[in-house]
Amino acid sequence: MMSVIRIDTTDKHIINLASIVSGARSILYKKVDLLAYDCDGFTIHKHLPKAVVFPKNTAEVSQIVKYCSENKLPFLARGAGTGLSGGAIPINGEVIISMVRMKKLISVDLENRQAVVEPGFVNLKLTNSISDKGYYYAPDPSSQYCCTIGGNVAENAGGAHCLKYGVTTNHILGLEVVLPNGEIIEIGKNGVLDEPGYDLLGLLTGSEGTLGIVTKITVRILKNPEGKQTVLAYFDRVEDGSQAVSDIISAGIVPAALEMMDKTAIEAVEAAAFPVGHPKDIEAVLLIEVDGIAAGIDEQINQIVKVCKKRNVREVRAAKDEEERGRWWANRKTGFGAMGAISPDYLVQDGVIPRSKLPEVLRKIAQISGESGLRIANIFHAGDGNLHPLVLFDARKPGEIEKALEAGSQCLKACADVGGTITGEHGVGIEKREEMRFVFKEEEILAQTNIREVFNPDNLLNAGKLFPTPGRCVEIKKEMKA
Repeated sequence: MMSVIRIDTTDKHIINLASIVSGARSILYKKVDLLAYDCDGFTIHKHLPKAVVFPKNTAEVSQIVKYCSENKLPFLARGAGTGLSGGAIPINGEVIISMVRMKKLISVDLENRQAVVEPGFVNLKLTNSISDKGYYYAPDPSSQYCCTIGGNVAENAGGAHCLKYGVTTNHILGLEVVLPNGEIIEIGKNGVLDEPGYDLLGLLTGSEGTLGIVTKITVRILKNPEGKQTVLAYFDRVEDGSQAVSDIISAGIVPAALEMMDKTAIEAVEAAAFPVGHPKDIEAVLLIEVDGIAAGIDEQINQIVKVCKKRNVREVRAAKDEEERGRWWANRKTGFGAMGAISPDYLVQDGVIPRSKLPEVLRKIAQISGESGLRIANIFHAGDGNLHPLVLFDARKPGEIEKALEAGSQCLKACADVGGTITGEHGVGIEKREEMRFVFKEEEILAQTNIREVFNPDNLLNAGKLFPTPGRCVEIKKEMKA
């Protein structure tokens, strides 16, 4: 006989929310339970939510949202909590709506190359569910083994293979969304592209959970490529590796992935769970993957090898088999977590620059590292200029958190100064709100917050995220009303 769990509180909101989600087994409200939800992958800031509720379907999400809206309770949606910019941190004591019980693969339509999933469905699980039929889901963030597709939609997640295949927004065909007043809407019904009117799919994908809560997602799935091969290249100078990246693209080759790690990053991955024997004295490693029609793969590999040799490569070789290729990718994909092997704490940044500016920006990051006294490792999607400087620090030392945050901000400024931007796939969240001013004027920020107010007029849904604290925007708005 199942034991009954009672609601041990007089808080009417907790009692009423519990009644929506079928009782005490579907809500957390005690401090000891809420501690696990005080942050996401951005651990520098921590705040307790009011409660965490676990709906099992869209109707329950809608009821929860309606209740919060009517009672002016701030709320936000959360997936697996793997986000790296604080987008799921309850900075206003929110009610967290956890989507982890909404984890079904609803349907797969191979003829039309699409699948429908609930937001709590894990990214890699989709590929694993259809790989035996010859298909896969392209967006592949490093956390794909545990991150959810709903969270990917919120952050417009990318991954190593976004150079050729694009980021999440390029693979979303339809959404079911609960608006901040509880209304349920559908966008892109039946996976039909190019509907007349505004591109609401594009607007909602990457809106960081500030415009609505996604409860169903129609995604594009792709046929497995006929051939695939991965090349590893070692360089004694980061500049040579960076130039090789531009040369490969200039040669007319569009790799599926083009990844680079510098010496500090290599030190970390070799000290962690998936070492592959990278030389200890090497300054940079380049991982290049090509795929497509099998007959053309060898020719592309030969071209890549020639390009690398022109840039003083120490060693370049293709994976001898699938096992070696898999080890190379495991080594790279665990790069962020591997920092724990060489540093007590680390801060992951996420800026984007033109490929031609790689050497210049990497020199600037090295300068920032020297001036701050903090080591900075670099792991990046070199093909599309998406940099991930990892600032290494020790939170136990007074002042090091602040130094790390400042160094991270300076890295983003370096990206913006060369015509880049402050995020490629991790989002803005609370981490980079003020840095939005590096790339947007006050009037441009106002235009975006005006869009938010249309969807989220009471600003109860994930407030305080994505945009900087009100500055001149407030004055501009007053002038417009005058």
